[in-house]
Amino acid sequence: MPFTNRVFSGIQPSGDLHLGNYLGAIRRFVPLQDTHECIYCVVDMHAITVWQEPEELRRATRELTAAYLAAGIDPKRAIIFNQSRVYQHAELAWVFNCVARIGWMNRMTQFKDKAGKNSENVSLGLLAYPSLMAADILLYKATHVPVGDDQKQHLELTRDIAAKFNNDYGDSIEANGLDREFFPITEPLITGPATLVKSLRDGSKKMSKSDPSDQSRISLLDDADAIAKKIKRATTDPEPLPPEIEGLKGRAEADNLVAIYAALADKTKPEVLAEFGGKGWGVFKPALADLAVSTLAPMAGEMRRLLGDPATIDSILAEGAERARPLAEETMRDVRRIVGFVG
Repeated sequence: MPFTNRVFSGIQPSGDLHLGNYLGAIRRFVPLQDTHECIYCVVDMHAITVWQEPEELRRATRELTAAYLAAGIDPKRAIIFNQSRVYQHAELAWVFNCVARIGWMNRMTQFKDKAGKNSENVSLGLLAYPSLMAADILLYKATHVPVGDDQKQHLELTRDIAAKFNNDYGDSIEANGLDREFFPITEPLITGPATLVKSLRDGSKKMSKSDPSDQSRISLLDDADAIAKKIKRATTDPEPLPPEIEGLKGRAEADNLVAIYAALADKTKPEVLAEFGGKGWGVFKPALADLAVSTLAPMAGEMRRLLGDPATIDSILAEGAERARPLAEETMRDVRRIVGFVG
């Protein structure tokens, strides 16, 4: 399989998608369809590294697929599928488990964050899942991965695994008539500044589905009325917006709302402040609410329509898997020969 201008990215189906998921990842995937060969995965195998109720996992898988589609990802132009339908992900992950070093996994900050003080009792999958993530990417010999700050370390690990595999098996790779750089050293793809959306109640915290307050987040399934009310009730301070970005320092809630406006309007924060600097929240919040409603409410309506027809969602995932499987098997046929498997 020659290296191409190919993008791979996957999101865990965690359910209750919110504005942070959209601005931080899903929205950024859409324009890449114009410039790259795109493979977008619902990584349901990653999801079970922590316990999932089976029916909830199925619901969340369909919800994320609906979000991909409603955001503008075209299943005829991009490949959309759920990871568990293509068994080669797990097969390559095992090979990479035998290439990667335990020390590499122990250094992953996300594992430390998720395991906390309970690291002896979490699943082995939670420790090893960066190896599966590397398999997801390298199974398709993806040249680029759109990444946020929280995924840079995992992409570095993917690059390390690719380099070690190419080095460890270099002689066998050449003996099988293959290019010694069998796996690409995948590059991060920067598609503009990432928007880390914070809670509408507390600008020091990420927007999260685990927050007990529904008012802290905008769900991608919220209707126009809910979106507008949540923005108008968002925590702010008594000061008007500053004319320049330096004036947002120490004003976490103000900075968050300006960042949301900028992302939804495809503007920079300085451009937003040039328009609203010196104006109070009585002007800015209604403008932000109108912008958010015009962007998000149609998407929510389309998601609800799609979720009302789960058979269509499942058929899109199945068709995507049918397109992904030959690409995956082409890589695995070579990997099996390279490592010495018979058959």
